[in-house]
Amino acid sequence: MQIGDNIATPETLRPLIMRSLRRSSVRKKIAEYLFEISPSGSYTSDIAYNVKTTPTNVIGAIRGMHSRYRDDESLIGLNLVEQIDGGKNVKIYRLTNFGKEIITSLQERK
Repeated sequence: MQIGDNIATPETLRPLIMRSLRRSSVRKKIAEYLFEISPSGSYTSDIAYNVKTTPTNVIGAIRGMHSRYRDDESLIGLNLVEQIDGGKNVKIYRLTNFGKEIITSLQERK
């Protein structure tokens, strides 16, 4: 991700990440759920079931969906979540180390 002419670093992304998580309870719940099950990952419908939303909302929050969720503010776009291919058309999502740092700092603020 680039901001202007500068390549975004984790430190310059922090304000955008915090804003993104504040603006979307679905993004925040997904990140917190993936933190709880870390280092394991999960697939879309399981995440949706555990955060009590629809699989479409989960996909939008994780990967971006042009109409509702901006790609650059998606969990993957913010480098909080990574996608792992789990075989036959199954995509597993898990929190990155950077994502773990962000969620830990959010929980310390509570």
